[in-house]
Amino acid sequence: MDISDHHMSDVAIIRPEVHIEVNVKSQSTVKRSEVRTHVLSLLDRHSTVLASYRWTEFDDEFLTRNVESVAVADLTGPKLVDLKAHNLCIHIFSLNDDSPSTLALEEEEELSAANHWLLPAAEFHGIWESLIYEEGIKTQLLDYVSTMIFFSDRNVDSNLIAWNRVVLLHGPPGTGKTSLCKGLAQKLSIRLSDRYAHSQFVEINSHSLFSKWFSESGKLVTKMFQKIQELIDDKDALVFVLIDEVESLTAARSAAQAGTEPSDAIRVVNSVLTQLDQIKRHPNVVILTTSNVTEKIDLAFVDRADIKQYIGPPSASAIFHIYLSCLEELMKRHIIYPRQQLLSLEELGTMNFMESDVTRLSLTLRNLAQRSVGLSGRALRKTPFLAHALYGKSSAMTVEVFLKAMERAVDKQRQEQASLVNCV
Repeated sequence: MDISDHHMSDVAIIRPEVHIEVNVKSQSTVKRSEVRTHVLSLLDRHSTVLASYRWTEFDDEFLTRNVESVAVADLTGPKLVDLKAHNLCIHIFSLNDDSPSTLALEEEEELSAANHWLLPAAEFHGIWESLIYEEGIKTQLLDYVSTMIFFSDRNVDSNLIAWNRVVLLHGPPGTGKTSLCKGLAQKLSIRLSDRYAHSQFVEINSHSLFSKWFSESGKLVTKMFQKIQELIDDKDALVFVLIDEVESLTAARSAAQAGTEPSDAIRVVNSVLTQLDQIKRHPNVVILTTSNVTEKIDLAFVDRADIKQYIGPPSASAIFHIYLSCLEELMKRHIIYPRQQLLSLEELGTMNFMESDVTRLSLTLRNLAQRSVGLSGRALRKTPFLAHALYGKSSAMTVEVFLKAMERAVDKQRQEQASLVNCV
């Protein structure tokens, strides 16, 4: 053995991780160990794949019978990935088809405190992948919660190293904050399925909470958190609590201080903050919150958030990728026909964005994306629908014709936006 060989043997080579998500059919009863064996065999046969590749058809009878899909998840960077050079983390899960239940606080069940899902939920499937932000935002959120669970598992003293298990996503309406929270919970329920037998997701709408329950003081809020506490008491469960429009806490508190609301209101808000402080002590809970009005968030609450992530309107490159995913879907469904190759921004970049027969349609899409800057994520996802509904002249349109229709739909949304602003 030469010196270099000796040196290499003393150094542990850390291979980067690749996450493989295996969606098992809900009616399947096979053992997960069997699924794992067959998936490893599949990955061995196809060891060089495109980043974020998904198999939905298999040359293996066992996988065809038992598995919906196998996906190489959340990879950014090079298009081609050598799976043999990576440490494969295989996550096997089945989607829960149940509709959300409501957490009712009174026996007559008129007061619904929150909606409650078992994760991973069929309703949340694909949300994470459909959300396109600046590079790094989704990865950071995943890494944050993974570290939180890791520190809790290792019994790190939270008096010495502080973390509160609270995430705050803030920014203008329509940027996908609530969807991002749902997608994050879904993704983590899959990633941590070896660690937790099941996951729960509770969505509280604080806006309706305060408008309905001021007169009931903090009593009902306490009841609601007792129900959540029952879920957390199951140590095999990972529990996500989502509080939408958390700025309602501030609105309630300032209204109470100004004397425009019953004095009960401030007790309700304080009760929520106290309850949050109690449940965040548990290692198996994550509190996700959103706010549309950043400057109005209660400072007492902002202090409790470990991550305060701004989610703004998409950039031109994010819009390009959103539109690209929409067009791919419409080509898949033969609404846009025939299928034509659209290049990614990276591919256009390698050609210096020069116009040719190969790049023409993709450059038109890039111009449309730049023209759409300022529209919310919600408006962007609606654009292809409006293009077809208002300007589609046939059941199947070419990419070129559809892009012209989308251009008109973007202009229409911009006019509507401007007229709304003028009305205010």
